[in-house]
Amino acid sequence: MSDNANTRSKPGAPVLSLRGISKNFGAVSALTDIELDVHAGEVVALVGDNGAGKSTLVKVLAGVHQPSSGTITFDGKEVDLTDPGTALDLGIATVFQDLALCENLDVVANIFLGRELKPARLDEVTMEVKAWTLLNELSARIPDVRDVVASLSGGQRQTVAIARSLLLDPKLIMLDEPTAALGVAQTAEVLNLIERVRDRGHAVIMISHNMEDVRAVADRIVVLRLGRNNGVFYPDSSNQELVAAITGATENAVSRRASRRQAEQSA
Repeated sequence: MSDNANTRSKPGAPVLSLRGISKNFGAVSALTDIELDVHAGEVVALVGDNGAGKSTLVKVLAGVHQPSSGTITFDGKEVDLTDPGTALDLGIATVFQDLALCENLDVVANIFLGRELKPARLDEVTMEVKAWTLLNELSARIPDVRDVVASLSGGQRQTVAIARSLLLDPKLIMLDEPTAALGVAQTAEVLNLIERVRDRGHAVIMISHNMEDVRAVADRIVVLRLGRNNGVFYPDSSNQELVAAITGATENAVSRRASRRQAEQSA
């Protein structure tokens, strides 16, 4: 395991701290004694195999599930995330994998969905200006905020979902598989967007199965295995270390390939 936390400079107090978080569904233990810190202006990648507990942890932080035990400290205060509205009001925004966009509505309507200005008589002009301002701050490639979402590419839809999450200026943004099913150009666009969100001072938790995407933007990589912490890594950690932590097997295709290359170089 590669945990160089003691040798690297740490940022200030964490925005989010989890201590001993467990979640049980009847007799099934989905999470056990999870520890996690996330700081402002930091991207933490949460990785693990299917069933490792990543989605359950995100849902706990989003207020969808309540932990069976443990404490959640947010912005220096211990909090109870009893429902999604509470999490959002505190400053925790979540972009789930399905994005939850209305494809028949335009970009402005999707960004302000449920938070419209003057709902009785919509202030369309102010909302449009605010949408353009937010998208320009993210250097987003959206041709027209009056285009319906159905006409946008996968990367542009992800951009709209992230922009919507930033509307209330949250302290923490969670992204569930933000580059899943995207092409190379669209993936690069979304990764650039994540970096811009971090540069704005937001804390970011990113779930991904793509190790190259994780290395491209993550400051730290937290591995979950079978609902437990299984190591903290950094982008310069080897694939062999990461795969071993994720799968629990030190002998695998990646380690064998690394051994063969080392032997060829030594010959």
